[in-house]
Amino acid sequence: MRHTLLSIIISACCSLTMTAQESIVLTQQECRQMALQNNEDMKSADNKFTQAELDKYIAFTNYFPRIDASATGAYVSDIEITGMELQMRGMYMAGITLTQPIYAGGQIMAGNKLAKIGKECAEENRKKTRMQIMADADKAYWTYITVQKKVDMLESYMRQMDTLYTQVETGLRAGMSTENDLLRIKAKRSEIKYQLQKAVNGQDLCRLSLCNVLGKPLDTQIMPADTVITVTAPGQLDENIETRPEFNLMRKQIEAEQQQIKMARSEILPKIGLSAGYMYYGNVKMTTPVSTPQGSYNYTEEFKDGISLAMLSISIPLVKWGEGLKKIKKAKLNLENARLDFQKNRRLLSIQARQAVQNLTDGYNMIETAQIGYDQACENLRVMKNRYDNSMSSLTDLLDAQSQWHQAQSNLLEAKAQYMIYKTEYQYATGKL
Repeated sequence: MRHTLLSIIISACCSLTMTAQESIVLTQQECRQMALQNNEDMKSADNKFTQAELDKYIAFTNYFPRIDASATGAYVSDIEITGMELQMRGMYMAGITLTQPIYAGGQIMAGNKLAKIGKECAEENRKKTRMQIMADADKAYWTYITVQKKVDMLESYMRQMDTLYTQVETGLRAGMSTENDLLRIKAKRSEIKYQLQKAVNGQDLCRLSLCNVLGKPLDTQIMPADTVITVTAPGQLDENIETRPEFNLMRKQIEAEQQQIKMARSEILPKIGLSAGYMYYGNVKMTTPVSTPQGSYNYTEEFKDGISLAMLSISIPLVKWGEGLKKIKKAKLNLENARLDFQKNRRLLSIQARQAVQNLTDGYNMIETAQIGYDQACENLRVMKNRYDNSMSSLTDLLDAQSQWHQAQSNLLEAKAQYMIYKTEYQYATGKL
């Protein structure tokens, strides 16, 4: 009874484990979309774009007047003033103030332009992150397909060797084969088994890498839907980099540094502002001794009233010991550095685009070369099989033909998968992804 209960528990646990392992079938496009949905960097880039939008709104509010309300209550000891007594026990004041900047040396306008540039940079950074995620997803996807197909190829290769081993073993018993032939096939089977084990291990590592890119649990089983790698000629290629987010970010950096110069210059320019307000006060009392024919008594008068005010203020910086001018000079140097970085990185981006074009072109040529080699290897294997079956060639020739066929098939697969990766890299390098 105890053993039966234990078996039930173990079976239930195994069933739960198998249920927990998710299995999904994905196309290349679905792989991209899932990576974008689950990637933490993409979510962070979205949050930064939202923050930039809020900064732009905050900067825009500086054009409008500020309205502040205040209220004050106080308890002050009585004050003696030339025989009179001023009482402010429980005095209160309440008011509202409006402050409108008229001229701030261009600081408000520059701040708004900086906020606008910040939003545009956040959008470009979001595009950059999106492109990088899709490029990583494509690379992981095609690499996984390549290794998966290599496993299938090696398993097929192993089955061929098993069939050949059975034929040679039968021939050995009939005296038509030698012990050396059987040993050669055994050695070849061991070699294929070793390669197959390496490929299976690599397949699992590639699956883990793809799960990480997709943001899925590491035990998720992924079946690529693109089992046939369809390759088309690259067509007309260009090396234009002006649509790349990195290129636009560098240009925006120059624009931002230009606005920083205006911000620094605004610190040495006059500031003009207009203030208007209204304040109401009450519970202020004045007690005065009064003498009359009937006698003396204290006369108390309470003061409460409202006060309106309007004020125009002008602030002119006079002496800051050259601080403002040095800030302007520093901002100009930052602008010069931004332009130098733009020139340097523009060349690097152009080199990257040219390399991507070259890789894509060479990758397609490699496919054509690998296809020719595969066709020749298939024909050679067919001929060698016929000759071996008719005792016109040795086992060594057949094994060599099978090995060449397997290598040619592997080369063609790798060339196609690498071409798909090069295609994504070209789209990334030219901002077309």
